[in-house]
Amino acid sequence: MNSIRDIFKIGRGPSSSHTMGPERACLLFKSEHPGAARFEAALYGSLARTGAGHGTDRVIRESFTPLPCAVRADLERENLPHPNTLDLTAYGEDGAVLGSMRALSVGGGDIRVIGREPAPEARKVYPHAHFADIAAHCKSKGIRLSDYVAECEGPEIWDFLGRVWRQMRETIEEGLSRSGILPGGLRVERKAKLLYAQDVPGERPETREDRVVCAYAYAVSEQNADSGTVVTAPTCGSCGVLPAVLRYMQEREGKSEQDVLRALAVAGLMGNLVKRNASISGAECGCQAEIGTACSMAAAALAELDGMEIDQIEYAAEVALEHHLGLTCDPIAGLVQIPCIERNAVAAMRAINAVRISTFLTASRKISFDLVVETMYETGRDLNRIYRETAEGGLAKLYK
Repeated sequence: MNSIRDIFKIGRGPSSSHTMGPERACLLFKSEHPGAARFEAALYGSLARTGAGHGTDRVIRESFTPLPCAVRADLERENLPHPNTLDLTAYGEDGAVLGSMRALSVGGGDIRVIGREPAPEARKVYPHAHFADIAAHCKSKGIRLSDYVAECEGPEIWDFLGRVWRQMRETIEEGLSRSGILPGGLRVERKAKLLYAQDVPGERPETREDRVVCAYAYAVSEQNADSGTVVTAPTCGSCGVLPAVLRYMQEREGKSEQDVLRALAVAGLMGNLVKRNASISGAECGCQAEIGTACSMAAAALAELDGMEIDQIEYAAEVALEHHLGLTCDPIAGLVQIPCIERNAVAAMRAINAVRISTFLTASRKISFDLVVETMYETGRDLNRIYRETAEGGLAKLYK
Protein backbone atom coordinates (compact mmCIF):
# COMPACT_ATOMS: atom_id res chain seq x y z
CA MET A 1 0.00 0.00 0.00
CA ASN A 2 0.93 3.61 -0.47
CA SER A 3 1.78 6.03 2.32
CA ILE A 4 -0.96 7.36 4.58
CA ARG A 5 0.08 10.74 3.21
CA ASP A 6 -2.30 9.85 0.37
CA ILE A 7 -5.19 9.72 2.86
CA PHE A 8 -4.49 13.02 4.63
CA LYS A 9 -4.30 15.88 2.12
CA ILE A 10 -4.48 19.53 3.13
CA GLY A 11 -6.43 21.65 0.65
CA ARG A 12 -9.55 23.64 -0.11
CA GLY A 13 -13.04 22.18 -0.02
CA PRO A 14 -15.72 21.38 -0.74
CA SER A 15 -14.88 18.09 -2.50
CA SER A 16 -11.69 16.09 -2.87
CA SER A 17 -13.02 14.24 -5.92
CA HIS A 18 -14.82 17.20 -7.51
CA THR A 19 -12.39 20.05 -6.77
CA MET A 20 -9.01 18.71 -5.60
CA GLY A 21 -8.82 15.92 -8.19
CA PRO A 22 -9.88 18.01 -11.23
CA GLU A 23 -7.57 20.83 -10.12
CA ARG A 24 -4.65 18.40 -9.99
CA ALA A 25 -5.50 17.06 -13.46
CA CYS A 26 -5.78 20.56 -14.93
CA LEU A 27 -2.49 21.77 -13.47
CA LEU A 28 -0.74 18.68 -14.83
CA PHE A 29 -2.25 19.17 -18.30
CA LYS A 30 -1.45 22.88 -18.31
CA SER A 31 2.19 22.19 -17.43
CA GLU A 32 2.42 19.79 -20.37
CA HIS A 33 1.17 22.39 -22.89
CA PRO A 34 3.00 25.66 -22.19
CA GLY A 35 2.34 26.87 -25.74
CA ALA A 36 -1.45 26.56 -25.58
CA ALA A 37 -3.67 29.56 -26.19
CA ARG A 38 -6.84 28.13 -24.67
CA PHE A 39 -8.27 24.96 -23.15
CA GLU A 40 -11.50 23.03 -23.04
CA ALA A 41 -12.81 20.68 -20.37
CA ALA A 42 -15.64 18.17 -20.75
CA LEU A 43 -17.17 16.71 -17.58
CA TYR A 44 -18.99 13.38 -17.45
CA GLY A 45 -20.92 11.31 -14.92
CA SER A 46 -21.01 12.68 -11.40
CA LEU A 47 -18.68 15.55 -12.33
CA ALA A 48 -21.23 16.68 -14.91
CA ARG A 49 -24.25 16.30 -12.66
CA THR A 50 -22.93 17.81 -9.44
CA GLY A 51 -19.90 19.76 -10.63
CA ALA A 52 -21.56 23.15 -10.40
CA GLY A 53 -22.61 22.56 -6.80
CA HIS A 54 -19.18 21.27 -5.87
CA GLY A 55 -17.35 24.13 -7.61
CA THR A 56 -15.75 21.92 -10.27
CA ASP A 57 -16.25 24.40 -13.10
CA ARG A 58 -14.84 27.22 -10.96
CA VAL A 59 -11.69 25.36 -9.92
CA ILE A 60 -11.04 24.22 -13.51
CA ARG A 61 -11.20 27.78 -14.85
CA GLU A 62 -9.00 29.03 -12.02
CA SER A 63 -6.46 26.28 -12.72
CA PHE A 64 -5.93 27.49 -16.31
CA THR A 65 -5.84 31.21 -15.46
CA PRO A 66 -4.82 33.50 -17.16
CA LEU A 67 -5.68 31.39 -20.21
CA PRO A 68 -9.36 30.78 -20.97
CA CYS A 69 -10.98 27.40 -20.47
CA ALA A 70 -14.47 26.49 -21.64
CA VAL A 71 -16.16 23.93 -19.36
CA ARG A 72 -18.90 21.69 -20.72
CA ALA A 73 -21.06 19.21 -18.79
CA ASP A 74 -22.02 16.13 -20.83
CA LEU A 75 -25.02 14.47 -19.16
CA GLU A 76 -25.55 11.84 -21.86
CA ARG A 77 -22.27 9.93 -22.04
CA GLU A 78 -22.40 6.43 -20.54
CA ASN A 79 -20.04 3.46 -20.20
CA LEU A 80 -17.46 5.65 -18.52
CA PRO A 81 -14.24 4.22 -17.04
CA HIS A 82 -15.12 5.97 -13.75
CA PRO A 83 -18.08 8.08 -12.53
CA ASN A 84 -15.73 11.06 -12.19
CA THR A 85 -14.33 11.36 -15.72
CA LEU A 86 -13.11 14.52 -17.47
CA ASP A 87 -11.53 15.22 -20.87
CA LEU A 88 -9.08 18.08 -21.33
CA THR A 89 -8.05 19.56 -24.68
CA ALA A 90 -5.39 22.17 -25.47
CA TYR A 91 -5.56 24.47 -28.53
CA GLY A 92 -2.90 26.62 -30.17
CA GLU A 93 -3.23 30.17 -31.47
CA ASP A 94 -4.35 28.83 -34.87
CA GLY A 95 -7.06 26.64 -33.31
CA ALA A 96 -5.17 23.41 -33.89
CA VAL A 97 -5.41 20.73 -31.21
CA LEU A 98 -2.12 20.49 -29.34
CA GLY A 99 -3.07 17.58 -27.13
CA SER A 100 -5.78 15.91 -25.06
CA MET A 101 -6.02 13.93 -21.85
CA ARG A 102 -8.70 11.86 -20.14
CA ALA A 103 -8.41 11.89 -16.35
CA LEU A 104 -10.34 10.04 -13.68
CA SER A 105 -10.82 11.64 -10.27
CA VAL A 106 -10.84 8.48 -8.18
CA GLY A 107 -11.43 9.96 -4.73
CA GLY A 108 -9.45 11.63 -1.99
CA GLY A 109 -7.94 14.11 -4.48
CA ASP A 110 -6.15 11.39 -6.47
CA ILE A 111 -6.33 11.02 -10.25
CA ARG A 112 -5.56 8.41 -12.89
CA VAL A 113 -4.74 9.34 -16.48
CA ILE A 114 -6.05 6.99 -19.17
CA GLY A 115 -3.36 5.58 -21.46
CA ARG A 116 -0.48 6.32 -19.14
CA GLU A 117 1.44 3.96 -16.96
CA PRO A 118 1.07 4.86 -13.29
CA ALA A 119 3.99 6.78 -11.90
CA PRO A 120 6.52 4.71 -9.96
CA GLU A 121 5.00 4.16 -6.55
CA ALA A 122 7.73 5.77 -4.52
CA ARG A 123 5.33 6.02 -1.60
CA LYS A 124 4.31 2.36 -1.70
CA VAL A 125 5.67 1.67 1.72
CA TYR A 126 3.45 -1.01 3.28
CA PRO A 127 4.26 -4.66 2.53
CA HIS A 128 0.79 -5.78 3.61
CA ALA A 129 -2.56 -4.96 1.95
CA HIS A 130 -5.07 -6.55 4.35
CA PHE A 131 -5.73 -5.96 8.02
CA ALA A 132 -5.42 -9.66 8.89
CA ASP A 133 -1.84 -9.69 7.63
CA ILE A 134 -0.99 -6.46 9.40
CA ALA A 135 -2.46 -7.73 12.66
CA ALA A 136 -0.51 -11.00 12.41
CA HIS A 137 2.71 -9.07 11.77
CA CYS A 138 2.16 -6.76 14.73
CA LYS A 139 1.25 -9.59 17.10
CA SER A 140 4.32 -11.59 16.09
CA LYS A 141 6.57 -8.63 16.91
CA GLY A 142 4.64 -7.44 19.95
CA ILE A 143 4.05 -3.94 18.52
CA ARG A 144 1.01 -1.69 18.17
CA LEU A 145 -0.56 -0.63 14.88
CA SER A 146 0.88 2.86 15.30
CA ASP A 147 4.34 1.31 15.70
CA TYR A 148 3.75 -0.55 12.43
CA VAL A 149 2.98 2.74 10.68
CA ALA A 150 6.22 4.27 11.96
CA GLU A 151 8.13 1.11 11.04
CA CYS A 152 6.95 1.34 7.42
CA GLU A 153 6.84 5.12 6.97
CA GLY A 154 9.92 6.12 8.92
CA PRO A 155 10.18 8.58 11.84
CA GLU A 156 9.44 11.56 9.59
CA ILE A 157 5.79 10.48 9.49
CA TRP A 158 5.33 12.09 12.91
CA ASP A 159 6.23 15.54 11.54
CA PHE A 160 3.74 15.03 8.72
CA LEU A 161 0.99 13.96 11.11
CA GLY A 162 1.84 16.93 13.32
CA ARG A 163 1.08 19.27 10.40
CA VAL A 164 -2.13 17.37 9.72
CA TRP A 165 -3.27 17.69 13.33
CA ARG A 166 -2.41 21.40 13.50
CA GLN A 167 -4.52 22.04 10.40
CA MET A 168 -7.40 20.00 11.80
CA ARG A 169 -7.34 22.06 15.00
CA GLU A 170 -7.14 25.33 13.06
CA THR A 171 -10.12 24.35 10.93
CA ILE A 172 -12.16 23.56 14.05
CA GLU A 173 -11.26 26.91 15.63
CA GLU A 174 -12.10 28.86 12.50
CA GLY A 175 -15.36 27.01 12.05
CA LEU A 176 -16.38 27.68 15.66
CA SER A 177 -15.75 31.42 15.19
CA ARG A 178 -17.86 31.84 12.06
CA SER A 179 -21.58 32.48 11.62
CA GLY A 180 -23.87 33.32 8.72
CA ILE A 181 -25.23 31.59 5.63
CA LEU A 182 -23.21 29.13 3.55
CA PRO A 183 -22.93 29.88 -0.19
CA GLY A 184 -24.80 27.93 -2.84
CA GLY A 185 -28.44 29.01 -2.67
CA LEU A 186 -29.85 26.57 -0.08
CA ARG A 187 -29.44 29.22 2.65
CA VAL A 188 -27.97 26.71 5.08
CA GLU A 189 -27.05 28.50 8.30
CA ARG A 190 -23.78 27.77 10.09
CA LYS A 191 -24.56 26.00 13.38
CA ALA A 192 -21.18 25.09 14.93
CA LYS A 193 -20.77 28.34 16.88
CA LEU A 194 -24.30 28.10 18.30
CA LEU A 195 -23.90 24.43 19.23
CA TYR A 196 -20.62 25.03 21.03
CA ALA A 197 -21.65 28.14 22.96
CA GLN A 198 -25.16 27.01 23.83
CA ASP A 199 -25.93 27.23 27.56
CA VAL A 200 -28.36 24.48 28.52
CA PRO A 201 -29.50 24.62 32.16
CA GLY A 202 -29.39 21.21 33.81
CA GLU A 203 -27.66 19.62 30.81
CA ARG A 204 -26.60 16.03 31.46
CA PRO A 205 -22.92 15.13 30.88
CA GLU A 206 -23.73 12.72 28.05
CA THR A 207 -25.86 15.36 26.33
CA ARG A 208 -23.03 17.87 26.54
CA GLU A 209 -20.70 15.26 25.05
CA ASP A 210 -22.97 14.86 22.04
CA ARG A 211 -23.31 18.62 21.63
CA VAL A 212 -19.59 19.38 21.79
CA VAL A 213 -18.62 16.52 19.45
CA CYS A 214 -21.30 17.68 17.01
CA ALA A 215 -20.09 21.28 17.25
CA TYR A 216 -16.57 20.24 16.27
CA ALA A 217 -17.82 18.11 13.37
CA TYR A 218 -20.09 20.93 12.17
CA ALA A 219 -17.22 23.43 12.44
CA VAL A 220 -15.00 21.45 10.08
CA SER A 221 -17.78 20.48 7.67
CA GLU A 222 -19.06 24.06 7.44
CA GLN A 223 -15.57 25.29 6.64
CA ASN A 224 -15.39 22.67 3.91
CA ALA A 225 -18.77 23.74 2.48
CA ASP A 226 -17.46 27.32 2.38
CA SER A 227 -14.34 26.27 0.41
CA GLY A 228 -12.13 26.64 3.47
CA THR A 229 -8.92 24.73 4.14
CA VAL A 230 -9.49 21.22 5.47
CA VAL A 231 -7.75 17.84 5.70
CA THR A 232 -9.20 14.95 3.71
CA ALA A 233 -10.02 12.19 6.16
CA PRO A 234 -10.42 10.38 3.86
CA THR A 235 -12.32 12.94 1.70
CA CYS A 236 -13.45 16.54 1.96
CA GLY A 237 -17.10 15.57 2.32
CA SER A 238 -16.25 13.42 5.35
CA CYS A 239 -13.51 15.61 6.81
CA GLY A 240 -15.31 16.53 10.05
CA VAL A 241 -15.58 13.12 11.71
CA LEU A 242 -11.99 12.32 12.70
CA PRO A 243 -10.88 15.76 13.97
CA ALA A 244 -14.10 16.12 15.99
CA VAL A 245 -13.65 12.93 18.00
CA LEU A 246 -9.90 13.36 18.45
CA ARG A 247 -10.17 16.90 19.77
CA TYR A 248 -13.01 16.00 22.12
CA MET A 249 -11.24 12.96 23.53
CA GLN A 250 -7.94 14.77 23.86
CA GLU A 251 -9.63 17.46 25.93
CA ARG A 252 -11.69 15.01 27.97
CA GLU A 253 -8.92 12.51 28.72
CA GLY A 254 -5.95 14.89 28.75
CA LYS A 255 -4.12 12.96 26.03
CA SER A 256 -0.74 14.21 24.81
CA GLU A 257 -0.01 15.42 21.30
CA GLN A 258 1.99 12.26 20.61
CA ASP A 259 -0.98 10.16 21.72
CA VAL A 260 -3.14 11.95 19.17
CA LEU A 261 -0.55 11.52 16.42
CA ARG A 262 -0.46 7.78 17.09
CA ALA A 263 -4.25 7.72 16.82
CA LEU A 264 -4.02 9.61 13.53
CA ALA A 265 -1.52 7.05 12.26
CA VAL A 266 -3.94 4.20 12.95
CA ALA A 267 -6.80 6.14 11.36
CA GLY A 268 -4.71 6.67 8.24
CA LEU A 269 -3.84 2.97 8.13
CA MET A 270 -7.52 1.94 8.20
CA GLY A 271 -8.45 4.51 5.56
CA ASN A 272 -5.60 3.24 3.43
CA LEU A 273 -6.94 -0.29 3.61
CA VAL A 274 -10.38 0.83 2.44
CA LYS A 275 -8.88 2.86 -0.39
CA ARG A 276 -6.64 -0.04 -1.45
CA ASN A 277 -9.26 -2.78 -1.31
CA ALA A 278 -12.49 -0.90 -2.04
CA SER A 279 -13.11 2.82 -2.62
CA ILE A 280 -13.38 6.13 -0.78
CA SER A 281 -15.28 7.77 -3.65
CA GLY A 282 -18.94 8.67 -3.15
CA ALA A 283 -19.37 8.73 -6.92
CA GLU A 284 -18.20 5.12 -7.11
CA CYS A 285 -19.70 3.55 -3.96
CA GLY A 286 -22.06 6.05 -2.34
CA CYS A 287 -21.67 7.89 0.94
CA GLN A 288 -20.78 4.65 2.74
CA ALA A 289 -17.38 4.95 1.07
CA GLU A 290 -16.84 8.45 2.49
CA ILE A 291 -18.70 8.84 5.78
CA GLY A 292 -18.55 5.10 6.49
CA THR A 293 -14.78 5.08 6.03
CA ALA A 294 -14.38 8.27 8.05
CA CYS A 295 -16.37 6.76 10.92
CA SER A 296 -14.27 3.60 10.76
CA MET A 297 -11.05 5.63 10.81
CA ALA A 298 -12.32 7.66 13.78
CA ALA A 299 -13.34 4.55 15.72
CA ALA A 300 -9.93 2.95 15.18
CA ALA A 301 -8.22 6.19 16.22
CA LEU A 302 -10.21 6.40 19.45
CA ALA A 303 -9.49 2.76 20.23
CA GLU A 304 -5.76 3.43 19.77
CA LEU A 305 -6.07 6.54 21.91
CA ASP A 306 -7.59 4.39 24.66
CA GLY A 307 -4.72 1.89 24.42
CA MET A 308 -7.00 -0.95 23.29
CA GLU A 309 -5.70 -4.21 21.85
CA ILE A 310 -5.41 -4.85 18.10
CA ASP A 311 -8.50 -7.08 17.99
CA GLN A 312 -10.53 -4.40 19.76
CA ILE A 313 -9.31 -1.73 17.35
CA GLU A 314 -10.30 -3.93 14.44
CA TYR A 315 -13.75 -4.57 15.89
CA ALA A 316 -14.37 -0.86 16.52
CA ALA A 317 -13.41 -0.04 12.93
CA GLU A 318 -15.50 -2.91 11.55
CA VAL A 319 -18.62 -1.97 13.52
CA ALA A 320 -18.34 1.65 12.41
CA LEU A 321 -18.13 0.72 8.73
CA GLU A 322 -20.64 -2.13 8.82
CA HIS A 323 -23.40 0.11 10.10
CA HIS A 324 -22.97 2.57 7.27
CA LEU A 325 -23.37 -0.11 4.58
CA GLY A 326 -25.75 1.00 1.84
CA LEU A 327 -25.61 4.70 2.75
CA THR A 328 -26.42 6.67 -0.39
CA CYS A 329 -24.80 9.85 -1.66
CA ASP A 330 -27.58 12.32 -2.46
CA PRO A 331 -26.33 15.91 -1.99
CA ILE A 332 -29.15 18.41 -2.53
CA ALA A 333 -28.32 20.73 -5.45
CA GLY A 334 -24.94 18.99 -5.66
CA LEU A 335 -23.75 20.98 -2.64
CA VAL A 336 -21.72 19.42 0.18
CA GLN A 337 -24.22 20.70 2.73
CA ILE A 338 -27.45 18.68 3.03
CA PRO A 339 -27.16 15.94 4.25
CA CYS A 340 -23.35 15.98 4.32
CA ILE A 341 -22.69 18.34 7.24
CA GLU A 342 -25.14 16.62 9.57
CA ARG A 343 -23.82 13.19 8.58
CA ASN A 344 -20.35 14.15 9.80
CA ALA A 345 -21.75 14.89 13.25
CA VAL A 346 -23.82 11.70 13.40
CA ALA A 347 -20.82 9.61 12.28
CA ALA A 348 -18.62 11.19 14.94
CA MET A 349 -21.02 10.06 17.67
CA ARG A 350 -21.34 6.64 16.05
CA ALA A 351 -17.55 6.24 16.13
CA ILE A 352 -17.58 6.80 19.89
CA ASN A 353 -20.33 4.21 20.29
CA ALA A 354 -18.47 1.69 18.12
CA VAL A 355 -15.49 1.91 20.48
CA ARG A 356 -17.74 1.38 23.49
CA ILE A 357 -19.23 -1.74 21.92
CA SER A 358 -15.79 -3.12 21.09
CA THR A 359 -14.77 -2.72 24.73
CA PHE A 360 -17.18 -5.46 25.75
CA LEU A 361 -17.96 -7.64 22.75
CA THR A 362 -14.75 -8.15 20.75
CA ALA A 363 -14.39 -11.78 21.82
CA SER A 364 -17.79 -12.67 20.32
CA ARG A 365 -17.39 -10.96 16.95
CA LYS A 366 -17.91 -12.86 13.70
CA ILE A 367 -17.11 -10.27 11.00
CA SER A 368 -13.57 -9.15 10.18
CA PHE A 369 -12.57 -5.69 9.02
CA ASP A 370 -11.34 -7.08 5.70
CA LEU A 371 -14.70 -8.75 5.08
CA VAL A 372 -16.74 -5.63 5.76
CA VAL A 373 -14.47 -3.61 3.44
CA GLU A 374 -15.09 -6.15 0.67
CA THR A 375 -18.82 -6.05 1.43
CA MET A 376 -18.89 -2.26 1.27
CA TYR A 377 -17.25 -2.30 -2.15
CA GLU A 378 -19.71 -4.83 -3.56
CA THR A 379 -22.63 -2.96 -2.03
CA GLY A 380 -21.43 0.31 -3.52
CA ARG A 381 -20.99 -1.12 -6.98
CA ASP A 382 -24.52 -2.60 -6.79
CA LEU A 383 -26.10 0.72 -5.80
CA ASN A 384 -28.25 2.31 -8.47
CA ARG A 385 -26.28 5.07 -10.20
CA ILE A 386 -28.67 7.78 -8.99
CA TYR A 387 -27.58 7.08 -5.41
CA ARG A 388 -23.88 7.51 -6.13
CA GLU A 389 -23.27 11.28 -6.00
CA THR A 390 -25.27 12.25 -9.07
CA ALA A 391 -27.86 14.35 -7.16
CA GLU A 392 -30.58 12.46 -9.04
CA GLY A 393 -31.98 10.30 -6.23
CA GLY A 394 -32.91 10.36 -2.56
CA LEU A 395 -33.03 13.74 -0.84
CA ALA A 396 -31.57 15.44 -3.88
CA LYS A 397 -34.54 14.29 -5.98
CA LEU A 398 -37.36 14.80 -3.50
CA TYR A 399 -36.33 18.08 -1.84
CA LYS A 400 -38.07 21.08 -3.37
